[in-house]
Amino acid sequence: MSEFGPDSGGRVKGVTIIKPIVYGNIARYFGKKREEDGHTHQWTVYVKPYKNEDMSIYVKKVHFKLHESYANQNRVVTKPPYEVTETGWGEFEIVIKIYFHDPNERPVTVYHILKLFQSETNIMLGKKHLVSEFYDELIFQDPSAMMQQLLTSTRQLTLGPYKHETDFEEKKEKSLSAILSAKNKIRVEINDMKEKLKIARETISKFKDEISQLEKSQNQNKDKE
Repeated sequence: MSEFGPDSGGRVKGVTIIKPIVYGNIARYFGKKREEDGHTHQWTVYVKPYKNEDMSIYVKKVHFKLHESYANQNRVVTKPPYEVTETGWGEFEIVIKIYFHDPNERPVTVYHILKLFQSETNIMLGKKHLVSEFYDELIFQDPSAMMQQLLTSTRQLTLGPYKHETDFEEKKEKSLSAILSAKNKIRVEINDMKEKLKIARETISKFKDEISQLEKSQNQNKDKE
């Protein structure tokens, strides 16, 4: 990519490229504490593409910063899969920093709370993996010419079926359904409040008319006296 020069070919104005990603961790309970170190779980933290594409075309490396109690706190992965597998007994925040092949493109940092514990019986018994993963997007606004070429030259990661632990499409549909339901509920409540406000205004107007009539009647009586 040296042909692009030190400025990576300059910025391509008016271009936005979005790369969806999934990050998170899976964990499995051993069933009991390990005698040698007291560890209870094996876990894997990862970053992967949401779509079936090889991120290494534009990603140079991924830096995972673990808890300081680990002997090697900083783990750097330079090729897919971008993941770190360890064992432990506690939950903590993992800092994930994604670096790109374009030296002029700033790294992207995401934060993930390592999750090990859940109340589901099969997970507690170690019969099923715990999954804690999230959807996010890398947004490249006005990328360099070099970065634009890298981002549009991706190839498939695998020829087989590609799916995630979480069905994000189903999650999206449920979220949209919940939002729509909430909007409809709020709309009904607003209409109800508007009706109550209308009745309140009509009542106030009625009382004002009655007060005005009463005052008029009292003034007429005073004039007669």
